[in-house]
Amino acid sequence: MVHVAIVGAYGSAGGAVASDLADVEDIELTLIDDGDPGGGLCILRGCMPSKEVLSAGAARFKASHDDRVRGTPEIDLGQVVATKDEHTLDFAAHRRAAVEDLAERDSVEFIHDTARLVDDRVIEVADRTVEPDYLVIATGSTVNVPDIPGIDDVDYSTSADVLDATEFPDSGIVMGFGYVGLELAPYIAEAGGTDLTVIEHDAAPLDEADADYGPRILDIYEGNFDIDVRTHSHERRVEPTDDGGVRLHLDYEPPHEPVSGEIIEADELFLFTGRQPALDRLGLENTVLDPGPGWVRDTMQSEADPQTFVVGDVNGHEPILHVAKEQGFKAAENILAHSQGDPTEPYENVHHHIVFSGLGVYPYARVGHSAESAEAAGIDYLAVTREASDDGVFKTKAVPEGLATLVVGTDGTVLGYQGLHYHADAMAKTMQLAVEMGLDVREIPDRSYHPTTPEIIDGLLRQASVAIE
Repeated sequence: MVHVAIVGAYGSAGGAVASDLADVEDIELTLIDDGDPGGGLCILRGCMPSKEVLSAGAARFKASHDDRVRGTPEIDLGQVVATKDEHTLDFAAHRRAAVEDLAERDSVEFIHDTARLVDDRVIEVADRTVEPDYLVIATGSTVNVPDIPGIDDVDYSTSADVLDATEFPDSGIVMGFGYVGLELAPYIAEAGGTDLTVIEHDAAPLDEADADYGPRILDIYEGNFDIDVRTHSHERRVEPTDDGGVRLHLDYEPPHEPVSGEIIEADELFLFTGRQPALDRLGLENTVLDPGPGWVRDTMQSEADPQTFVVGDVNGHEPILHVAKEQGFKAAENILAHSQGDPTEPYENVHHHIVFSGLGVYPYARVGHSAESAEAAGIDYLAVTREASDDGVFKTKAVPEGLATLVVGTDGTVLGYQGLHYHADAMAKTMQLAVEMGLDVREIPDRSYHPTTPEIIDGLLRQASVAIE
């Protein structure tokens, strides 16, 4: 009998490991989680509740940006939060029930308490000691607070606070313009009527995107929302104002003229500066585990102990829900392989990310290669780009902005797709199939039923097919 303990069993990664191992003969599982109510970050404080609130903002945005519609609807923030809470608690209950169902098996135990490591793969939990053959750490992530002078002296709101907010201030400063900032800044501006100043360290957001996309998303944000993005800017220090707001001292770098000491004041600071692995309470200092660069292999095994697996946000590889689940499945597979003396395999995936930017009305999606990543990989490719405004259907739906890019090999193989336009998120699955199945762009049927937004894909397919010939 091989004993596996999973710390963080309610989360997406830990739950995936548990579900794959629960029915395996000769596997004994100890599932541990102290979550209250429990259900995992994505369900309670992440991707699911954020889509709840974004959808309310999207409804208002679409009405207010359609000249065929008179009057702008008012968002009832109290109702938004109440509905979000009802749904997410229901989703979380399903996750808890799934874990509890696993614990009905004779070979599975669930402990609802806090785990702490006191030695290598030795866990103290609920006044007892558990010593498994294999340990899975799936404790997720927590808010990353940047090391900026004065940050401990000011009040700030995180993404969790925004999801629970029933009112917003007149003005705000946003630090962090990654996935979370791109999604929540438009919501604050639209739902709260808040005038936002966003700090962007680089020339534009969306590091994973080709060069055209960052400037385009800036155009959408600054053209449609009360959002002022300060590019090439860096926070020097923050301090509270006498009236309870925040004062930010800001520096710029080239290509701006050197500017030092610009001061921006606002009612509230919104901190969307990413997340960091949640390891503080785990007791790693009592083990050989040393979190840092390279501490978790691509096989999901820790570098210091091949019988300790680290999956999901906590390993810092790629903190995204579906990746966490896939890492969990790979960890389960590798635990079985290692226990049988077989080699373990690395987790590999086709790049597939979606950012619900522009309130989800103008989402960004990328599947597979961008032109830049294909170039970096030394792949012979060609890329074609199409504007959303080239297809009348986007105009008819009053969402005319955006663009899409198709990357194909010179042999016709579909390598990647990017979209920043209405329904780009819904098209990502179709393009994932094309990429992962290695389809030839010339053999994909050119067939949309007008008027539908996938016309933009048909246009790209035609352009790429002609370019190859």
